[in-house]
This record gives sequence, structure tokens and C-alpha cells, in this order.
Amino acid sequence: MNDDVRNIVLGVVAAGISAALGWLARTYLWKRRLRRKQAFFGLPENSESLLVVNRDAGSPDLAVHRHDVFALLELAALIKDCGAGAEVVTQDSARQGFGERTEFCVGGPGSNRRMAAHIQAMLPGVRINTDREPGPDRLAFRIGDEHYRMDPGVTEYVLLARLTAGRRQGGRPVFLFCGQRAINNQAATRYLVRNHERLARKHGNGSFVLLLKVVNSQAYGPDVVELVEDVTRSAQAPLPPEPIVTAT
Repeated sequence: MNDDVRNIVLGVVAAGISAALGWLARTYLWKRRLRRKQAFFGLPENSESLLVVNRDAGSPDLAVHRHDVFALLELAALIKDCGAGAEVVTQDSARQGFGERTEFCVGGPGSNRRMAAHIQAMLPGVRINTDREPGPDRLAFRIGDEHYRMDPGVTEYVLLARLTAGRRQGGRPVFLFCGQRAINNQAATRYLVRNHERLARKHGNGSFVLLLKVVNSQAYGPDVVELVEDVTRSAQAPLPPEPIVTAT
């Protein structure tokens, strides 16, 4: 074998080794990223999760709003990426505890009794006006001392929460997507899918409650979302009493 042939063979071998090392490195990084994603969502390989769907509050039938359907589709794709499965149940048939399976609960307390139960049990600092009568406080949020009113189609709010407090070691989380309108639920799921890595770095695998603002949904749909505040502390603390207004 002359020097030219030997150099060609060595070059091919070196290229093969480099390609193999590159593939191994990419595979390792992909698997590590997947494990972190699975840990954050509580969705190890071949595990099962629960998708709790609400009903359309504006429909006399037991229908699901199309934006809530879109939210469920985005969550289903996320669950599939983790190698897990999902069971879809309606809000009035999800009669079980939490912690056994990761749960994704979609819809406000006025259309989802499961959401109402979660808020009452785990977010004592949150109150949501479910009165259907028209008025400035319709569907308004109260979180601690702060009030957040909705301007339909212009400024709307949604709570995005990951809750694990009070569960046994190794219990699975509950994710809440509680919006003032159905389009806000979809906006929150989209925000979670896009930002889960950043949220995992900031919060780890613990609880958090975020208040998001959906901007101009009548023009931009669920795509323009702003983080208003991390309200974890005030949402999980007892609700302070309303100030008493006396006549003068």
C-alpha cells in the first residue's frame, strides 16, 4: 500500500469515526432533552395521562368549544412526543384522585367542575367570577389582592399552572389551563408547548402558577401571549378578605 492509498484509507476511517461520534453525541443530547421533558411533564415512556375536557359554556348541548379541541390536539401531540398515552374524559366523569397519572385539565370552573375542584383544593388564593350575567366583573379573576377583568377580544387572562404540592414522592403533576374564554385555554397550551424547557429550568419539577395575558385575540387568535406575573405565592395562600367599604 503506497502513501496515497494509506492517506485515503486513514481519511475515510477518520471521517467515519467523526460521523459516529457526532451521531452518538446528538443521540445523547436528544435523549437527555427527552428525559428532561418527560420528567417535567411526568410522562415517562409508556405511561398514561389524563386529558380532562370541559364543555362549551355557551352551548345548550354537551359540546366542546373548537378552541378547546385545538388545545387538546396540541397536548396530545406533546404527550405522544414523550412516548406516553392519553385518555380523554369529560369534566363530569373524571371521578378520581390525582398523582397516579399526569393530568391536563382544560377550561374555567364555570364549564369544568374538575377545574373548580382543583382551584378550591390547591389554589385557595384564586377566585373566578362564574356569573353568566353581563357586567364588568363577568369571568374576572381575583388572585390575592389583585383583580383582572376581561375586555373580550382585546385583553383576556388565563392561568397556567403545574401543581405537585401535597402529593406523595413520585406523584404525577396536574396541569391547569384556566382561561376566561376558550381561545385563552388554547393560548396557554401553546405557551406551555413552546416554553416548557425555559419553565423547567426556572421552576424545576415543582409547582408554579403563571398569569398570562392574551392580547387582541380577535385579530391574532391564540398566538400573542404575554407573561403578566408569576402568581404562585398569592394563588396558594389563603385569599385575603375583601376590604369593607363604609358609607360616609
